[in-house]
Amino acid sequence: MKVNRYVRLSLVTLFLAIYIFLYDTTVIQAATYPFGSVYRPFSANSPWNSRPVNPVLDDSKTVPQSSFYPAIGEGIYSTGVFIASADDTSKLVYGPSANTGIAIADIGGSTTSVTIPRWPSNTLPASGSDGHCEIFDPIDKVIHSFWQLKNVNGTWRAALYGWSALDGVGWGTPAFFYQGARATGVPSSAGLIRKYEVDDGDSQYRHALTLSMTFNGLSNNPTYVWPATAADGDAAATNYGTIPEGSLLMLPSDFNVTKSLTIPKLRKIAETLKTYGAYVTDRNTGTPFNIYVEIGSNYTLHPGGWSNQAAYELQVIRAALRPLKSCSGYLNGEDKPIKFSLNQNLISMRGPWALEYGGSLGYFDTWKQAVVFSNRTSKTSQRNTNGTGLSKTLWAKPTSGQLYNITAITTGGGQFRFYINLACRNLSNIDSGNLNNGQSFVFTWPSSSCWGSIFATSGVNQESTVSAQLLKVEVPAAVSSVNPTTSFTTGVIAKNSTNPDRVNDGQLISHPSIAMVLLLIILSFFTL
Repeated sequence: MKVNRYVRLSLVTLFLAIYIFLYDTTVIQAATYPFGSVYRPFSANSPWNSRPVNPVLDDSKTVPQSSFYPAIGEGIYSTGVFIASADDTSKLVYGPSANTGIAIADIGGSTTSVTIPRWPSNTLPASGSDGHCEIFDPIDKVIHSFWQLKNVNGTWRAALYGWSALDGVGWGTPAFFYQGARATGVPSSAGLIRKYEVDDGDSQYRHALTLSMTFNGLSNNPTYVWPATAADGDAAATNYGTIPEGSLLMLPSDFNVTKSLTIPKLRKIAETLKTYGAYVTDRNTGTPFNIYVEIGSNYTLHPGGWSNQAAYELQVIRAALRPLKSCSGYLNGEDKPIKFSLNQNLISMRGPWALEYGGSLGYFDTWKQAVVFSNRTSKTSQRNTNGTGLSKTLWAKPTSGQLYNITAITTGGGQFRFYINLACRNLSNIDSGNLNNGQSFVFTWPSSSCWGSIFATSGVNQESTVSAQLLKVEVPAAVSSVNPTTSFTTGVIAKNSTNPDRVNDGQLISHPSIAMVLLLIILSFFTL
């Protein structure tokens, strides 16, 4: 009968709609927020949004037990995320006291205050001694990251400030090595489990997580590895474990989540650790590992009090965690092959600077990553001879005998000069001369030198800026037509001009489950 046909057709359609909802929710969810946004920070090419292919884990290194059980949650040592809007007013943030400035590692010192262009009125730092707090500004595409932020009688004060590009990669470079308030130089929000992710119905979090470890788990040599560019200042003297900060901890591919774990929240964590892993970004006291969740998420593994089952299952995860040793490659957030490069800019313009000639000194602007000269009628030249601008990152120090290319990046007629004195070795000096914007100088790094300098010279009759990029000269790899990989340098801001994860009509039709619905509906007409 015709009625039966319609009834059966409706049942088929309903059944398949339920199937899509249950099994394909993650496709819709992942498409909701574009990369580089306040709800999906960092680019698709970020290590935070990428995952290793065929990971091989290091079984010789484990996460040891310590004074407390492992932890996952918000707590007083996690961080809150506050989103700025165009209506928010600016705010001055001062150092911890009237006599102490706010430290900015990127400038190599401290400053009296920092002006945040848009300050959300609900900003509230974590109540623990770390006082972490993050402000996401979608207008400037900046993450403002604070350590020990507090409001003292109406005045905002912090011990440390750093910033990172919201649409960048979420890790530092050898030149711009400190981009947030975690020990590894990343924002405390990087890898954070956000409020909206906790109960989103997905089987895992679609990014790498962030965690801290304690002294007996962390290595003292090296204290950190790529992609980290820093570690706790006393790590070499106080750590006595085997895992450096910056390591990616993962669960092995054969870890049976359903048999090993019963708590849904931990199953979701475990699936994430099998796929993306968790980066070690900081140190704690006495907790084997602590995975951070955004404050205000109401996330707990111990509802109503202590849960022995949760404590036991956390230990199961701890015992199975291992650092990534190698992999056959990476897939970025768009499931495209990607190759991370350690050949990154080695030179910063942070100073301090001494006047060579001319008027007032230019100043280093961390947000522009350049020396800025105000408008002036005659040229000013300044010099940095103490080497503070040259990379000290463990995995990115200049190599003797290696060919390097330094390129000037200037505006307003500014000029850059690179100089290494070799007279004490009876060798010719290495001198780029004054380089205009875009001009380059290639040289071989010496085994030793007498001293070196970098120079910044202003333009005239307009504001000018001076910076540079120092990279290894590499022989281009042969391009393969089979399974090509994307060459990507971490730390370079990568903006997505399109967002392929947004669901549009074409994607819906091309999705296999949608096609299945249409096919079965058509077939139902012929079988009824």
